[in-house]
This record gives sequence, structure tokens and C-alpha cells, in this order.
Amino acid sequence: MNREEIATLFMQLQDRICNNLEAIDGKSRFIEDKWERDEGGGGRTRIIQQGGIIEKGGVAFSKVHGTVTEAMQKQLGIEGSSFFATGVSIVLHPENPHVPIIHMNVRYFELNTGVYWFGGGIDLTPHFIIDNQAKQFHEGLAAICNKYDISFYPKFKNWADDYFFIPHRNETRGIGGIFFDHLKESSTISKEQLLQFCIELGDNFSVLYQQQVAQGKNKPFNEQQVHWRNLRRGRYVEFNLVNDRGTKFGLVSGGRTESILMSLPANASWEYNYKVEPNSAEENTLNLLKKGKDWLN
Repeated sequence: MNREEIATLFMQLQDRICNNLEAIDGKSRFIEDKWERDEGGGGRTRIIQQGGIIEKGGVAFSKVHGTVTEAMQKQLGIEGSSFFATGVSIVLHPENPHVPIIHMNVRYFELNTGVYWFGGGIDLTPHFIIDNQAKQFHEGLAAICNKYDISFYPKFKNWADDYFFIPHRNETRGIGGIFFDHLKESSTISKEQLLQFCIELGDNFSVLYQQQVAQGKNKPFNEQQVHWRNLRRGRYVEFNLVNDRGTKFGLVSGGRTESILMSLPANASWEYNYKVEPNSAEENTLNLLKKGKDWLN
């Protein structure tokens, strides 16, 4: 399985995800922005806006190559003179505060030295955390992981808790999910199986999100809940701009800024020293934004 074949499979995955999300949204359609990178490669950024469910969302495919810069060496700790990277990334910001934000990405990275790895993850950021919905999401991820290696879910779940964490707020971005990086073939799993794991995760993305959408899309909401939604979006922005390695890699590798920042919501808020009401749904959500929460039990 060579890198061009992997890129083709990721591009086809983007097509399937977009088709599924249009069906879930029921109103808007994706617009496509094809782009080329001066240093090598390009991609297709697809954006959906003002939909029946999704206020703003993006599904991006990229296939880029070029010289390994000093900045990339420092950030990634890699050795090599040239690189190839391809993947699919998704972020959806719904309008209804009772429907969560969701993110996913799967990617493949290869150096001219022959070193390669797969990475990715999926995580859920509810504006209001509901235990049984969180459990359902994690059960779906565990089922996928267990098909390939029973150690994947607990390992990748803990990795997500550590990765999707906002240190300056001392809170997780949401209820986590799974996160993995630098996955290579071993005595127990082949390169083809790792690729299939990434593809299967991508194909189940829409199923997992449909479950969440169905439970929140018809709930009424008020201005206070929209304000809270926008404050939580603000936290999302903080993580993506300050802590997210994918955003940093895209910027230091000369990536396309518009595509890199597609993950940001159309509107977000920050309010100085905002305090939630005691015993409120907002307070319950903040109390659950902790590492190490076992959502399966």
C-alpha cells in the first residue's frame, strides 16, 4: 500500500462523509474549494453553512509534500529532508446548543527516510454534557477499536484525555474520545490494518454523530443557552489556536491558512470571569470536564 493509494482512499472517504452529513443536515450542501500548495500538493476544502443542523462545518482533504523545515523538525522531532502528508479532517459546529460540536481527523505521514506513521482521533464537545449520550459515543468508539486491538480504546481514550485538554483552564475540551499518533506496523498489526482502522473510524463518524444529533436537534433553546454555547465555542477556539498540534503543524509547514482555520466557529464569545449558576446544567458540564472519566461504566 503506497502513499498515493492511501491518499486516494482518504479522498474517497471525504466524499462519503460529505454525502452522509448532507443527509443528516437535511438543508444545506457543501461548497468545495480546491487549492494548490506552492511547495507541493494541494487539497479540497468543503464547507457547509447555515444548515438545518450545522451552523458551520468543514470536511477537508489534503495531500501535500515538500521540504522538512527547521520549524517542522523542532515541532515534530523528525529527521529527513522531505515529507509527504495526507488526511481528512472534520469539525462541525451545530446551531442548537443541545447538539454537540464534533471533530475527527485521520492522517498519514511519510518521510523520505522511509519512516511513516498514521495518526488521528475523534472527540465530542457537548455544550451540555448528558451522561447516557457520552456513554453511547464512547461505546461506539470502543467497538471500532476492539475489532483491531483490545488495547486500542483504553490507550487511545487516555491519550485523548491528555491531548484534548486546555491547561490554562484546567479542563478538558469536552468528553474526549480517542486520539492516536505515530502508529506503525508491528508484529500484531499490519500497515494495511492500520489504514483500515482509520478508514473504518471515518466511515463510522457520521453514524456516531447522527446518534448525537437525533437526541438534541428537536430540543428548544433560549438566548441564555445560545450564550453558553458561544462561551463553550470560545474554549474550543482557545484550544485550537493555543494547544492543537495539527493547527501548529499546518501553519509551520506552509499550509493553507483558510483550510487550517476552518475548525473555528462562525461566532464565539468570551466574558470576563463568567460564573455559572449553582446546580445548573452549565455547572454540571463544567464539573465533568475532567481527565480520567470512565464513560463506559
